[in-house]
Amino acid sequence: MATTIISAILALLAGIGVFLIATKVLSTNLESASGNKLKTLFAKTSKSKLLGVGIGTVATAAIQSSGAVSVMVIGFVNASLMTLPQAATIIFGANIGTTVTGQIVALGTLGESISTTVIFASFTFVGACMLLFSKKDIVKKVGGIILGFGLIFVALDMMSESMTVFTENADMGVQTFLAKISNPLLLVVIGAVLTAVIQSSSVMTGIAITMVFSGLISLDQGIYLTMGSNIGSCVVAVIAGIGSSTNAKRTALIHLIFNISGVILFMIVGLIMRESTKGAITFGTLFQKMFPNVPSTQLAMFHTVFNIVTVIIILPFTDLLVKLVSKILPERNKKPVEDTQKFAYLEEHFLSTPPIAVAQLRKEVIAMADVATYNFDCAVKMLCTSDFSDKEIFVKNEEHLNFLNREIVRFNVKLSKGDLSEADNVFLSTVFHTVSDLERIGDYAENIMQYAEKLHAINDTLSEDAVEETRYLQSKIDALSEKVREEYSTNNLGLLADVYELEDKIDAICDEMTDKHIERLDKGLCSPDKGVLYTSFISDSERVADHFVNVAKSVRSFSKRTKSNTKSLIEG
Repeated sequence: MATTIISAILALLAGIGVFLIATKVLSTNLESASGNKLKTLFAKTSKSKLLGVGIGTVATAAIQSSGAVSVMVIGFVNASLMTLPQAATIIFGANIGTTVTGQIVALGTLGESISTTVIFASFTFVGACMLLFSKKDIVKKVGGIILGFGLIFVALDMMSESMTVFTENADMGVQTFLAKISNPLLLVVIGAVLTAVIQSSSVMTGIAITMVFSGLISLDQGIYLTMGSNIGSCVVAVIAGIGSSTNAKRTALIHLIFNISGVILFMIVGLIMRESTKGAITFGTLFQKMFPNVPSTQLAMFHTVFNIVTVIIILPFTDLLVKLVSKILPERNKKPVEDTQKFAYLEEHFLSTPPIAVAQLRKEVIAMADVATYNFDCAVKMLCTSDFSDKEIFVKNEEHLNFLNREIVRFNVKLSKGDLSEADNVFLSTVFHTVSDLERIGDYAENIMQYAEKLHAINDTLSEDAVEETRYLQSKIDALSEKVREEYSTNNLGLLADVYELEDKIDAICDEMTDKHIERLDKGLCSPDKGVLYTSFISDSERVADHFVNVAKSVRSFSKRTKSNTKSLIEG
């Protein structure tokens, strides 16, 4: 008997382990394969509450992880890319989308035989072959999805077999022990704690469905365990909110309040039904009548109905919920000096969703280019006008460029260790050089600012002709910067010809400026000290243009690889 118990427990633990790995493999590959679609979905969030719910549902169903979607949403809110009401509705939808896993699990336990489970479990072989023997990135992603799907049913078979041992051996007293836990509140707490430990409501629901199917627990017990799993699933969001902005914390709190409210509402309704009918009518009896002889489907359908009804009830009160969490977590008073040493688009949370992180990384690089361009223009203004009123902003921007150069590289290294497509890996390899080029532009802008200070210190200014030449050169470099940023954000290699044309134009302007400056020196219209500063400015401006061109050239690498992958996908 002891050997049987130990074997059953080990088989159960093995089944749970396989289930955890299966959901991770399925989630990771779905997330990677549908990353661009997810980016498009989140970009379409608007004031429409139903649209937000729909996006949350589709996104979670796509990547099979409400936790991942919640973390993404919190990251977007923290980066000010999404409003609190938008985030709330997406989280509502995520609760509906996560019930898909329960339906898959229920599918694997239909009927009295395990034929369905065996059929789907065989997908493991197909997926493994695709992963091991294919060289195409997209085929490997699809193989990972099929493998994860198949492993879910392998895990279900292992758990079902181990639980059968407990149900068939009355001497073990397992059913007697579980039957004693009939208090709904205690079952909810157990479900919440177990889900918090394994950090997956989908896995907890899958375990509960298997236990109901095996007869270890009743349907009502499974229902309250599943309700508790909804509360436990908030742990991931709460952890993601720690150390984030106030609005990100509010998003995590909305998730927690929403899930707790749904559980409270259903527990009150369940209590009223039991007391008014003296136990004749419960959630369990209702779903047994609606879906007779299929206990796994009964629990899976309750989980789906529970989340849909909760969304329907709470959705109209979204604005009130936002106001409530805003009062609970008020905005702290900001320091007089705003800290600029932070990302505009990147968050550590995005590392758990690599495709989204790559998209945000591209935006951060473009934002860095914006800062570098601003500082160049600011330095030229100082040189032409001796107006240093923006010097404090310039200095902070230079510090910020140094911060971005250092921290983007650090983030890039972490991201490169994630599960990325070949095209994204190529893009990451170019980022190291790109941020270095942008940081160097900031250094040249600092040089130009120092030339302006030296010119001011000797109580001298540029001549009207020199100012006109300088402004013209600045306009061409600004046009180059704008063209490069457009190319970088759109992957449009067609703009590279325009970039090269502008580079040639800037080189010609610099040569012409140098010749005219020498003429002024020969005529005695310019002092030698001022002449040295002016020629240094011309040289640094030309270097600024060169670094912008380097950024434009980097697009060729990942843009060509992206097109190659797209072509392979179409041909495949």
